[in-house]
Amino acid sequence: MLDAPPKTDELLIVSLTPQNLERDALWFREHALAVKKAVKTHAWWRENAFFIETNLIISPMIFTRRLTDLGYERAGRLTGKGVFCVLGGYIELWPINAEKPYTVEFHGNVVSSIFERPDREEKTKPRRAGSQKIESLPEGSFIVHIDHGVGIFRGIEKREEDFFIIEYAPPAPNRPPDRLYIPISERERLTPYVGFETPRVHRLGGSFWFATKRKIKEDAEKFARELLEIYAKRNIASRPPYEGDRALEDEIRETFPFDETEDQLKAEADIARDLARTKPMDRILVGDVGFGKTEIALRAALRAIASGRQAALLAPTTILAMQHAHTFEERLSRTAIETRLLARVVPGREQKKILDGIQKGTIDCIIGTHRILSKDVIFKNLGLVIIDEEQRFGVKQKEHFKNLRAELDILSLSATPIPRTLSLALAQLRDMSVLETPPPERKPIHTFVLPYSEKMIKEAIRTELARNGQVYFLHNRIETIGRAREKLEVLFAHAGARRAPKIGIIHGRMDERELIRTMDGFREKEIDILLATTIIENGLDISSANTLIVDDATRLGLAQAHQLRGRIGRGPHEAFAYFLYKPKHLTEKSLDRLETLKEYAELGAGYAIALRDLEIRGAGNILGKEQAGAINKVGLNLYCHMLSEAVEELKGGA
Repeated sequence: MLDAPPKTDELLIVSLTPQNLERDALWFREHALAVKKAVKTHAWWRENAFFIETNLIISPMIFTRRLTDLGYERAGRLTGKGVFCVLGGYIELWPINAEKPYTVEFHGNVVSSIFERPDREEKTKPRRAGSQKIESLPEGSFIVHIDHGVGIFRGIEKREEDFFIIEYAPPAPNRPPDRLYIPISERERLTPYVGFETPRVHRLGGSFWFATKRKIKEDAEKFARELLEIYAKRNIASRPPYEGDRALEDEIRETFPFDETEDQLKAEADIARDLARTKPMDRILVGDVGFGKTEIALRAALRAIASGRQAALLAPTTILAMQHAHTFEERLSRTAIETRLLARVVPGREQKKILDGIQKGTIDCIIGTHRILSKDVIFKNLGLVIIDEEQRFGVKQKEHFKNLRAELDILSLSATPIPRTLSLALAQLRDMSVLETPPPERKPIHTFVLPYSEKMIKEAIRTELARNGQVYFLHNRIETIGRAREKLEVLFAHAGARRAPKIGIIHGRMDERELIRTMDGFREKEIDILLATTIIENGLDISSANTLIVDDATRLGLAQAHQLRGRIGRGPHEAFAYFLYKPKHLTEKSLDRLETLKEYAELGAGYAIALRDLEIRGAGNILGKEQAGAINKVGLNLYCHMLSEAVEELKGGA
């Protein structure tokens, strides 16, 4: 018989405001008496908190209206904190100050009982994947044993030696499941299952797993041959090693205004080692926004230029290209290195001069958007290509430079590598450097996933502007972005003595010169709120903007949302990201994405998010649709291991 849920005599419910969101459930438990007193004596608390208790006379209608006033959203089911639903004589709600949801039962207009409601949505809580240690896997997770196949992790049993317990399918109908005890010393034979669907749990001792593994091995070998053919031309290509100019490089390194992290120094050493070889480099540098990828790329470009070659940096947006051009020009201003921006925003006459300089070799480094992929861009001696945010480019665009010359060096930068890139790196077909250590001055970003609330939006903006900061407000529909601006203006129409905030709009269909003017206005703090589409996910480095509000986070991909969050927290101030959703628009996958954002809120989470993205995005997005079926059968980790082995065997036999 199930235990009855714990009852309570009273329940504190606080509003969806930044002040309350910053405090956790423990704070509210420890300060419950002080809050109860403040509700009676303090105007702010009276407006933003109230206690409901058993035997209180209040109609369910008045109670739900009070919840709405506090910023809670009514829904058909509880999807998370800040939501309530009405079920006959019951009202279920999840206060933002509570660790569990609650049920309030009414008898007429009287509260008859209040009790904890078991979190029925717990099954959707995301699992950490990929590089996760077996010991930290939640019980019930799928796991793969290389000899016995897919089973269910049932924890650790302590005997004279500790054992992992793996549960497999029953050996026959009406029989209990088999259990396998694996000594912890043999943990390398186990990998967490990462796939796109619920896998089949295998039987111990059956032939099915061996047949599956043999078939997947054949598929991996076939795919490995295809991949090796693609990379063969680059593998046999050679070029003179990059000698560089050590004195010049040391001088530029000394002008870097921050202390490098260990990861940055290691990545720089990895790239320097690549460039000192005769084999062309093909390396991906992974690191969260603000972790120093641009500085590492600049030093690589400097090594190439000092060795007598040209460098090109390809960026997906004009904003990002302009940011890079500004950084490169500023950092290299004391040298004779000529760096130029090539994008549509550059006037036609100036573009002609730049094209002439690229062809004659008088321009050492060109930074631009897709414009630098045009046929009229002819390099004299291109050596290094840097592709920033490579997940934003298609395969053909990324292969453009390789087709020009097989011996080019390629350095790709990414905050959250797309699964295909990640898988190739895992399969040892590309070299990877990872920046996981945040710079000392960066702080974690406070992340909240909440139902849409105008009260919360208004208070979050007021709080940021009160500390002389700025706000990114993301509305990812160009057709309705004007209405979104009107709604924000109405929110602040009665702001009292303080002036209404100045709102600027940017999106991808704007004239680029107007877009740049708006961005300059935001950078100069002439604009308080930048209302934008996802165009802002790359290339903005504004330390005074430390609040991000996304009005419909269900429209974002996981990696995209993480990139957007990286736009804030780039200065010394605390940063706050609010991912809002309408409960009626919430699907299981979008909820999973948003929960993952909360789980991976720490700095340096981009790589982990990319691994998690593999589970959410669906088949066909890793190595192709044909490979997705194989991955579902054995899991991503084992498939990549088998692919890596196949590559090594074929390389060895070549």
